[in-house]
Amino acid sequence: MTSHGSENNLNMYFSDFFEVNPALIEEYGAFDLSLINDLPLFVDPFLLFNSEKPEYVALHDQIIAYVAFLRDISQEPGIHPGLLKSWFRFPEVKQNWFGYSQVGNGGSGLGAKFASALNDNLHTVFTDFGEEQVTQGSHLEKLCLIRGGVGRDNISDFTTNLIKEFLLDYTQTFAQQHIDDTLLADFAVKKVEFNYKTRTWISKTYRLPAFGDDFVLLTPKDILTKDDTWINKSEMVGNFQNIVQCIPNDQLRAQLSDYLVRMLPDDPTQKEFNEAVSRTILKHPEYIDYFIKQKEDTGDQASKVSELKVADTERLFIIQAKELALTINDESKFYKQPADTFEESYQKVMYLKQVIEHNDGYRFFYHKGEPIKRESDLQLLFKLTWHASPSSVDAEVNNGRGPVDFKISRGRKDSTLVEFKLAANTKLKQNLKHQVEVYKDANQTNKSIKVILYFSFSEYERVMRILDELELSEGKEIVLIDAQQYNKISASNVTDAQLDLPISSDTE
Repeated sequence: MTSHGSENNLNMYFSDFFEVNPALIEEYGAFDLSLINDLPLFVDPFLLFNSEKPEYVALHDQIIAYVAFLRDISQEPGIHPGLLKSWFRFPEVKQNWFGYSQVGNGGSGLGAKFASALNDNLHTVFTDFGEEQVTQGSHLEKLCLIRGGVGRDNISDFTTNLIKEFLLDYTQTFAQQHIDDTLLADFAVKKVEFNYKTRTWISKTYRLPAFGDDFVLLTPKDILTKDDTWINKSEMVGNFQNIVQCIPNDQLRAQLSDYLVRMLPDDPTQKEFNEAVSRTILKHPEYIDYFIKQKEDTGDQASKVSELKVADTERLFIIQAKELALTINDESKFYKQPADTFEESYQKVMYLKQVIEHNDGYRFFYHKGEPIKRESDLQLLFKLTWHASPSSVDAEVNNGRGPVDFKISRGRKDSTLVEFKLAANTKLKQNLKHQVEVYKDANQTNKSIKVILYFSFSEYERVMRILDELELSEGKEIVLIDAQQYNKISASNVTDAQLDLPISSDTE
């Protein structure tokens, strides 16, 4: 067994904590998940449906069978609320460490809102569930196509719950083969298998990797995706006109086109057009099956696209994030406790700035020479700098005035707010003028740091103009971080395009 985690004394990933060579995890086909923070990956049920692996197809059939059961029992009168709760509601399977949580792996799970949406859809878009005439099969993703409030994380959570037995077996097998038994424990896991005869969920006991008082689940990489599931609402709306033209039913084509025209205002904006499309689909939900059929017909691309997205996530959040955290951790004085949370927060921000600007940390934000501009990436890196800190680090703190990125605290009397923004953010000026000051009042602190990341000289100039207009300046409360690529490589390799890189991704 390779004691991989002990070499650098900075445990961040499954391989570190459980002292297993990452190559073994790769060979097994699993994702080497972070045990510091959720990573933005999701289980995509379409990758099960479209797989060449019989065990994956069987898992998808298992999911469809359970939704068909829910459809049937939802039509029964007088069902006890406790039974409805047992059948329709599920906790988040937080042990796989995927999702949106910025600190740890906590999530809300599939509660009353999801249960209500599922029940409503079983009487609308799922009326022919299991007996579809247009598509090759049934798809759980229909849930997020027509109802608001049901997103990819809900679909992923529901899918994960319904394949939990497979994931538990998958993890237990790896653990017994490759992890020291002292790092494992026996866990009684609830809602593992559904008994259709008794209509009850069965609990089972597994020997699994133990992390604190809980267990950890491994997930195969080839059922994971990032950003969106293959069948998703944005494409259903965005490709509406092209898909309508391919519908063989000329009557439905005419109805969809006519209704859309009547819904559109004069000279519509893109937002108004999308809203009109959504209303049209709600009026004629038959369109959904034709959209899904188009996604089925191009399903051979799904695994390729997801594989690239997962590889990108590994590069960003495992390989480069580990390098960045190790660079920060190498500073011998970095983790000595400063006088208060403001000084500690400022120190962390400045070390992050140093690593990005002078220690090749800027590479974290680039792929194939193009910038990846997401505030969430910078927030995760900041979270990694708090390794071994005595302070409490709370993300997405919301005290009634909206969320703030981080609140660093040592008791009630010492707290500091830290907010991250991209220079390309269209609301940067508004944010600098109002947001953190409002948050200060709501969180009862007068200490805050605003961190702005820029990728080009034109972005830097824009930030400086905004600061000048607001009569603000760089200092301990406003820190600019230079993520430009051109000024960190050999001058002979600089191209004109690198002097002003294009704005992309998370700019809102």
